[in-house]
Amino acid sequence: MHILLTNDDGILAPGIKALWQELSHFARITVVAPDSEKSASSQAITVHHPIWVDEHPLDAANICAWRVGGTPTDCVKVALESLLADDLPDIIVSGINQGSNMGTDVLYSGTVSAAIEGALHGLPAIAMSLDSWETFDFEPAAKTARKVIETMINRSLPPNTLLNVNVPALPESQLKGIAITKLGVRNYENTFERRQDPRGRTYYWMSGRVSDTENAPDSDIVAVQNGKISVTPIHFDLTNYGIMNALGTWGL
Repeated sequence: MHILLTNDDGILAPGIKALWQELSHFARITVVAPDSEKSASSQAITVHHPIWVDEHPLDAANICAWRVGGTPTDCVKVALESLLADDLPDIIVSGINQGSNMGTDVLYSGTVSAAIEGALHGLPAIAMSLDSWETFDFEPAAKTARKVIETMINRSLPPNTLLNVNVPALPESQLKGIAITKLGVRNYENTFERRQDPRGRTYYWMSGRVSDTENAPDSDIVAVQNGKISVTPIHFDLTNYGIMNALGTWGL
């Protein structure tokens, strides 16, 4: 099996290292990841300047790696359409992200968007995230990725679908199993601090915190809060089919 690894935390992030250390036990690994952190880049692609790509040595034998001066989506596109065009991977794994990607956060997530790009190319794809912004052991999440991949080998996902996996920041012995979930709702109380640079130009610095929102018991957010690993199937047909007939009566 050939696995392509990418992320949005950068090629030197501990999460992606935990992945290639775990997955290289049973698969051939290629790493194509951003040269620096590209969090919250969503599905952005680089179109107004060159995308620099360099081979990047890892402290591991037999793993090819490239660092890309672009977004997570750029990484997957350049990997599949150029670097690996003659040796396509069997599966794409994005992560392990430091910080969860649950609920409506998936609309902003570079981690999830890289997996979406893989699915757009018709390949099985997984987005992996750890529910901690602090330094934590990525090994349980890496083992979860391996379990999901090994289970997927003889199964298939529908077209344009990926798996979004979020792992609680708990020791492996305290994890309470896996829940198949739907996306919850995550809201933020954002603030924009007004500042001036040394030349007197005004700029704003955004910050914020998660505000409590009631979520359904079968949501990814509640599952992780309860110590369970959430596995959410995501597809990206954004059409609201339920109102198409009603919209047709508007006389547009």
